[in-house]
Amino acid sequence: MAREVRVRFAPSPTGPLHIGGVRTALYNYLFARHHGGKMILRIEDTDSQRFVEGAEAYIIESLKWCGIEIDEGVGVGGPHAPYRQSERREIYLKYARQLVDAGWAYYAFDTSEELDALRHEAEAEGRTFAYNSTVREKLPTSLSLPASEVEARIARGDVWVIRFKMPENEVVKMHDLIRGDVEVNTSTLDDKVLYKSADALPTYHLANIVDDHLMEISHVIRGEEWLPSLPLHYLLYRAFGWEDTRPEFAHLPLLLKPTGGGKLSKRDGDKMGFPVFPLYWVSPTGETAHGYREDGYFPEAFINMLALLGWNPGTEQEIFSMDELIDAFSLDRVSKSGARFQPDKAKWFNAQYMHRKSDAELAVLYQPILREHGIEVDDEVAGHVAGIMKERAVFIGDLWDLTSYFFIAPSVYEEKQLKKYWRGENPAHLAELRAVLASIDDFSKENTERIVHAWIEEKGYPMGQIMNSLRLALVGAGKGPGMYDVTAFLGKEETLRRIDALISGVAPVE
Repeated sequence: MAREVRVRFAPSPTGPLHIGGVRTALYNYLFARHHGGKMILRIEDTDSQRFVEGAEAYIIESLKWCGIEIDEGVGVGGPHAPYRQSERREIYLKYARQLVDAGWAYYAFDTSEELDALRHEAEAEGRTFAYNSTVREKLPTSLSLPASEVEARIARGDVWVIRFKMPENEVVKMHDLIRGDVEVNTSTLDDKVLYKSADALPTYHLANIVDDHLMEISHVIRGEEWLPSLPLHYLLYRAFGWEDTRPEFAHLPLLLKPTGGGKLSKRDGDKMGFPVFPLYWVSPTGETAHGYREDGYFPEAFINMLALLGWNPGTEQEIFSMDELIDAFSLDRVSKSGARFQPDKAKWFNAQYMHRKSDAELAVLYQPILREHGIEVDDEVAGHVAGIMKERAVFIGDLWDLTSYFFIAPSVYEEKQLKKYWRGENPAHLAELRAVLASIDDFSKENTERIVHAWIEEKGYPMGQIMNSLRLALVGAGKGPGMYDVTAFLGKEETLRRIDALISGVAPVE
């Protein structure tokens, strides 16, 4: 029987969730949903020195905003609870000692001074220091000390760690679902710490393997920064006798700076004016960072953009709903090389989602902005105005600048437009147009356009000059939609009032 697909997103609560981490969560989620599997959220908080208050809540809220649903884990529960590693600490020591008993690990009691001495010795001889088979029996470890002394040191409370005993000169053969077959000789690897008595917590390597096994994880999809750890993780599965249930591994490419050189960082965002976190963040010390949500991005646009940073659907399609992403996603179309982040492309995606929104959807989003400016209209009106101008907007926040004249008559007029259109015969022609408009009973867009165009044609007046003079009166600037959209919205009385305000209030330009 095929194994159930179970993936996990396992962030550390050391600060706000980087968009690279969101992409890792997204790819795990898409893979799980594509295969009818489960998505688990595990919080890896074993690094107590780097723990940041509020980071876990930020992670959970970010995933929720993005539409990444959790089936098991922190905040949800499940059959493998608890899902915070700090609440599982009693589990890990048992497994660390199991490795010692099986000869795959050992106790080390060395001090930082002893390690420094060996490091200086190696440097003096032109060697790179590594804690491996060449040094582990030169130091006070359970490999070099009598068993009775090891027991005595532990009993009296000496500080110790448990290190993995890396095999000597062995080729570890591994397979990555994105990168293919990988081989590493253990002579290039060191004896990693698995457990520390000082804080009674495991390191990432031990906790990660034990939890993935106990939580029945079938696929580990994580960032490429963990690729150098893969040989150790393979060996840990062998050491525990869990090779038959070892998950498959996939290491995702990095998200690169817009310039292409190096990993995308907060500094890049600060320098170039774009967020690198999904939500606004305030640290316990008061440091802040922009978020995509607060900067006006739609979650579906943000997710669509992220999905295509490192994954190629194999078609020309760029706009995907979450369901479409789930249907199309596969790891064999994830790139091996880094994906360069493009801030302008992120805005492009948001604009595409803006343009696709219905008037009803836009009304809900635009109403709070209208109220901030003291405008009280019903949803139909708000949606209608937003719908007229949505093609010119990137963010909902752009709509006020694009549509304010629908609600507030201009009190000043754009100087460039005045110089261009409020001169010569234009003021007199606008006064004539006012009389034409005053005679119209059916002020609908279509009827007004028909009557005005017939009048302009009859008079032989220049269409552009007439319409731009009218735009100046109604909008106050050289922007906005078709003028008959504006006249139909404003109605006859307000349209005439605005024309009168320009004619009586601004002298023609000489």
